[in-house]
Amino acid sequence: MIDIEPPELPRGIALAWGVAANPQRGPKREMSVEKIVEAAVELADAEGIGAVSMAAVAAKLGFTPMSLYRYVTAKDDLLLLMQEEATGLPPEAHREAEGWRAKLMALFEAQAHLYLAHPWLLSIPITGSPITPSSSAWLDAALESLADTPLDDVERLAVALAVTGSARWYGIVIAGYAEQARSTGMSPEQITVYEAELFDRVITAEEFPSLRAVIEAGVFLADDDPFHFGIERIFDGVEAYIARVDRGEKRPAVDTWLIPEPAELAEDKKLREARKAVRAAEKALRDARKAERQVLKDARERTARHQ
Repeated sequence: MIDIEPPELPRGIALAWGVAANPQRGPKREMSVEKIVEAAVELADAEGIGAVSMAAVAAKLGFTPMSLYRYVTAKDDLLLLMQEEATGLPPEAHREAEGWRAKLMALFEAQAHLYLAHPWLLSIPITGSPITPSSSAWLDAALESLADTPLDDVERLAVALAVTGSARWYGIVIAGYAEQARSTGMSPEQITVYEAELFDRVITAEEFPSLRAVIEAGVFLADDDPFHFGIERIFDGVEAYIARVDRGEKRPAVDTWLIPEPAELAEDKKLREARKAVRAAEKALRDARKAERQVLKDARERTARHQ
């Protein structure tokens, strides 16, 4: 049997768990990883993630950038620690909810509001599982919410990830609307009316019949929250699946990850050119169909005038 050495923790993850070695030397004035991260989060909350740099954080604290590098050696590590600080621990209130469904809904809403409070979190790309204390606590809370269900470990994780993904998508939208409200001075209600009017101006029944029907029904001015509807239907599906498991029905096979090999990602020049040509042809076809619909519309109007 081959002994495999456990991997060394990356510096950022080690810092998050508090197991990284402290710098041997540092500035005489008080400095710590915690103060650096707090300053960076304050900067991101006020000016966005683009304003965060080692130099900007150092200036905010009154130090030189080199002083910071003794504590946080890379910007990627700083971003990881900022994400950890802003994420925090899940609210205890979800434990008081009755049943797995209400518990997961409480976590879903808490995550969505987290993105509203720190929208810059959405700008940090997902490059893998954030193996940090706070992120682990959120995942643990979701798994614990499903502890009394007959779902197996793989299924519980899948449900937890579905909730997290839905919350992130919800966060992207509500944070975007909040930013639009700040930049334009419009209220959420005014933004809704403005967007509905834009849709009304450009969407025609001839080109987008289904979308036009939705506009005519006033859906874009409705108070209904499509994201809560969506997560509730996900929960309906999980509930139905749990009922199947309780009845002893066979579990379906689990799909494997769709992670491409490096060779599959390397498209050659001819393939890229071919795909570009296909996109151009599709656009030309859409334009031709649009022109055809316009000609038919004009013909119907002329006929109607001469009747």
